[in-house]
Amino acid sequence: MEIKERIKQLQKLMKERDIQAYIIPTDDFHSSEYVGDYFKCREYMSGFTGSAGTLVILEESAYLWTDGRYFLQAGKQLENTGIILMKSGQKDVPDIETFVEKNLKAGDTIGFDGRTISMSFAEKLLEKTYNKNIRVKGENDLVNIIWKNRPEISTEQVWKLDIKYAGISRKEKMKMLRKKMKEAGADVFIDAALDEIAWLLNLRGNDVAYTPVFLSYIIVRKDTAVLCIHREILSKEIKDELKADGIETAEYEGIYKLAGEISNKEKVLYDSGSINYNLYNSINKKAKLIKGESPIALMKAMKNTIEIENIKKAHIKDGVAMCKFIYWLKKNVPLGNVSEISAAGKLVEFRAQQEGFLDQSFAPIFGYGEHGAIIHYSATEESNVIMKSKGLCLIDTGAHYNDGTTDITRTVVLGELTQEEREAFTIVLKGNLNLANTKFKYGTTGTNVDCIARRPLWEKEMDFNHGTGHGVGYILGVHEGPQNISRNSKNTTKLEEGMIVSDEPGVYKEGKFGIRHENLLLCKKELLNEYGQFMGFDTLTMVPFDLEGIDISLMTEEEIDYLNNYHKKVWENISPYLNEEEKQWLKKRTWKLQK
Repeated sequence: MEIKERIKQLQKLMKERDIQAYIIPTDDFHSSEYVGDYFKCREYMSGFTGSAGTLVILEESAYLWTDGRYFLQAGKQLENTGIILMKSGQKDVPDIETFVEKNLKAGDTIGFDGRTISMSFAEKLLEKTYNKNIRVKGENDLVNIIWKNRPEISTEQVWKLDIKYAGISRKEKMKMLRKKMKEAGADVFIDAALDEIAWLLNLRGNDVAYTPVFLSYIIVRKDTAVLCIHREILSKEIKDELKADGIETAEYEGIYKLAGEISNKEKVLYDSGSINYNLYNSINKKAKLIKGESPIALMKAMKNTIEIENIKKAHIKDGVAMCKFIYWLKKNVPLGNVSEISAAGKLVEFRAQQEGFLDQSFAPIFGYGEHGAIIHYSATEESNVIMKSKGLCLIDTGAHYNDGTTDITRTVVLGELTQEEREAFTIVLKGNLNLANTKFKYGTTGTNVDCIARRPLWEKEMDFNHGTGHGVGYILGVHEGPQNISRNSKNTTKLEEGMIVSDEPGVYKEGKFGIRHENLLLCKKELLNEYGQFMGFDTLTMVPFDLEGIDISLMTEEEIDYLNNYHKKVWENISPYLNEEEKQWLKKRTWKLQK
């Protein structure tokens, strides 16, 4: 069935149910970034495969919102579907709430599957449409009626994360959480965020692609807790351990009944960004509701000493795999048989050779030539190209090891470059190095330092249409909050010791090339003096930047010194794990640069 026919069928169902606008987000029931196959309704209905986007269907038209990472990809995938692309954040492009309010009449109805709509989004929607008395129906999973061969909900087995990796026991984490609940004045905390639940319980799963989590909810009280989960995915050993730690289990869908049974006297803390619309409306409304950020988010983001030790090991493993791969790539591209897809597969092979490799941390991005300009490009059989000994290849990949999670982007020089490519390569590198080498006062947010990475680009009247950095989980989501590095001034999260952020400025020239350089940075304390506590970063990623792409005349002495020192560390950490040929190659790629 073609996309146009699916849209028509859904519009027919809307008419039968007196629904004038139907919203299909990317989310599962937990507001996850990546979702299992069962939840890919937006992809099924639109054909757009990016990880972020929302489809809005009106009675006679359809629209898809996505962000700057996916403008080019969405534009191509929506061709001939009749769906209009709405470029979020661009001039004259309204947000979804404003659009819906403008296009509906008083008394009209908005429909959606309320299990897939976060309460925070629903609040914005309800607030915007309040004056028009627009109704909301959250019980309508209309896509399920159309999607005849829809995959089943995943029920993969849960596995334990050993204390030697987690660093802090489940009991201790529960104690920490309850302390935060008390500070917030809450008797009950309802959590739907899968990565938070996995972190809290020192458990992992395989229900979501690229993210080792399991479908679940949890209700935590002062002395008890109930985990709502498909109980068949828990071994007897894990069930017994949970029970010993005061955690009972209930069926996955039982969360709605349990929420309704909260007593009138209890004070309930919830995070509107993760709890879905239907779950919120299931909570006993006579209880006092406390809206706030999940206390687990910040606890999880600030890595403990054991996690940090392990993460550093993971990055050495990943550095070895990446160096072996780049050596292989440069050696084999001239033979004329390396494609974007085959190269991605080869990198997985090198990572799988490392002890404790679990999986990729996200879908690999291998963009050769003009494909590099598509920020989140994903090669298909139709788009896949053979790489040539010229130009650039943007490689953005990552992995989960039993020691931690990695995310790295390297733009690799495969042959002759234009001056435009070389200049852009160097300017982006300057942005990356400047951010990594910065110092700042405690209390600084990611918004405050974003411009440090952008400044070299701005000076050349260039920019990139995505954030500069995101948090990274610990054997969890490769993208995590609450911290980030972005121009978004709404994020007021301070950069704390133990937080990990990515550093990934870029430049993208449609039809020509894309360049991005990404390392992961560990936030740390520096000098404490009469002016206060100063902070800085340690670079975790251990892979050289491609010296063949650099125009050294554009770099300052400070930038050259920082790059040389970084490459010295790469050589020291990675060379012992390479064979002789690879060592000689790495030695040349970490040579000391001089003007």
